[in-house]
This record gives sequence, C-alpha cells and structure tokens, in this order.
Amino acid sequence: MKLIADTHSHTLVSGHAYSTIREMTEAAAKRGMQLLSLTEHAPKMPGTCGLYYFQNFDVIPREMSGIRVLFGAEVNIMEPDGTVDLPENVLKDLDIVVASIHTPCFGTGRSKKEITAAYVHAMENPYVRIIGHPDDGRFPIDYEVLVRAAKETNTLLELNNSSLRPASFREGTRENLLTMLKLCQRYHVFVTTGSDAHIDVDAGNFCYVQELLESCHFPEELVVTTDLEKLKPYLHAVF
Repeated sequence: MKLIADTHSHTLVSGHAYSTIREMTEAAAKRGMQLLSLTEHAPKMPGTCGLYYFQNFDVIPREMSGIRVLFGAEVNIMEPDGTVDLPENVLKDLDIVVASIHTPCFGTGRSKKEITAAYVHAMENPYVRIIGHPDDGRFPIDYEVLVRAAKETNTLLELNNSSLRPASFREGTRENLLTMLKLCQRYHVFVTTGSDAHIDVDAGNFCYVQELLESCHFPEELVVTTDLEKLKPYLHAVF
C-alpha cells in the first residue's frame, strides 16, 4: 500500500529534534508525502517550546514544498485520568492533536490498569484524535480495552515508525503492534502512520511500518494515511 501522509513529526523547537519547518516539509515532499503534520511536544516535555508557540499558528502557511502542512501538538498524558498539558481553548484551534505517554511527564511504575485508563480517558477528550506510539512495553496496556475505546471515541491508533527502529528505546514494540493490529482488524478500528521524525531525513519514512503492515496483511481500508479523504474527518484543519 502507498502511504501519502505523516501525522506525527517534530522540528527543532521540540528541543531534542534537529530540523526546521522548511527542511522537514522539503524532505517529506521528496518521499512522496502529500501531507505532513508537525506535532511539537507540548509544554511539560523538558526542553520543548512554550504555550505561546501553539497559539500563533495562524501566521504560518499550510502549504509548503508542494504539500499540505498541518500544525498541531503531541500533548503529554499526565495522569491516569487522561489530563493533558494543553488547555482545551488551545487544543480546539490546532490542526491536529496527538496524545502520548512519555516518561518525563507520566512517570514510571504505573499499573497496567492505570496506563490503560490514561489512554482511554485521553481519548474521551474531544480534541484528541490520535493516540501516539501505544506500543511501548515499558507502559503495558490492555489492548482489548484500548482498541474498543478507540472504536467508541472514533480515535486513531498510531503505527509509529520510530518505535520500530532496531535502536529504539521503546520495548516490545513489534509484538505489541501486531497484537493491536489484530484487534483493530477484528473491531474495524482505523490506524494512522506517524514517522515521529526528529530530523528531516526521517520525515515521511515508513520503512518499518510498511513491513509490519505487509507481514500481517492488514487491510488498506483501515489505514487512513493512504487517502487524504479518509484522514480529513480526524483533523481540525479545513482544506
């Protein structure tokens, strides 16, 4: 299948990424992307940009390097109640919102029940449309509960290319994603693809994701990033 959209990437303003907006969009266009989402880490991630960064996106053009560009956030899930680190009055104006768990913000030592609850409650937020990298074995999840909640809330679950890198610090990602994809197929739950690129050479890079999808014969109809018309309902952007 041909993937034409990347719904999760970062520029240097995220603090531990290394490329500019222009560098990211040019690289994504060269990889054949029709759409790139720049989803900077929200304010509670150490070293990232502040609140005002997310409140000034209206000055930035939404088309660069011949592709559509979205500006949003990867918000941090902070607690088992699904609290995230941007207020709703900011989230509502972003093009796209990914919610993820990160160690510096969520901590470690939480139970499987607490971690699963955190994802489920985050999906109940009307502005969260994607769950980012729900694949890390350091944060165990009840995937049956996760997938069924995604179905109920119409939230996309992410296949994160960075998670699948051989050098990734996330644990058990391939096995966890295969479990998730099997359940997505059973319950007819849609997935998205995010490079999670922190440098331009990885923008739109889905080498590991595509191998995973092919290996389990996952149906193209459930992958929204093969057709912008399938992706549009999950975006706050209008185009």
